[in-house]
Amino acid sequence: QVQPVESGGGLVQAGGSLRLSCAVSKSAIRTFNMGWYRQAPGKQRELVATITSSLDSTKYADSVKGRFTISRDNAKNMVYLQMSSLKPEDTAVYYCNTAGNGVSAPLWSWGQGTQVTVSS
Repeated sequence: QVQPVESGGGLVQAGGSLRLSCAVSKSAIRTFNMGWYRQAPGKQRELVATITSSLDSTKYADSVKGRFTISRDNAKNMVYLQMSSLKPEDTAVYYCNTAGNGVSAPLWSWGQGTQVTVSS
């Protein structure tokens, strides 16, 4: 069972930056479109950034566009999310998983996620 492992979260002041990492074992990520999701307290999990398996095309939710950058390293089986100009509303648990790939739901089990807390 593939289960990503997210890391890099923490407490940061508004305007600060964090870089999240996602390590995937038991499956090569190179053939999958990948995404970063987040879930804030009392809210549903939402997809905030995606990167395709070919050409590394990226898309972002409007709420993070221009502030977040998703990237991948297929050789290391890693996916990253560089977050800058963080806002208190970015506070959430962040997860990575597959995204798209012809189905509506992620293909893998959810990892534990990494908590990002942005103070005002």
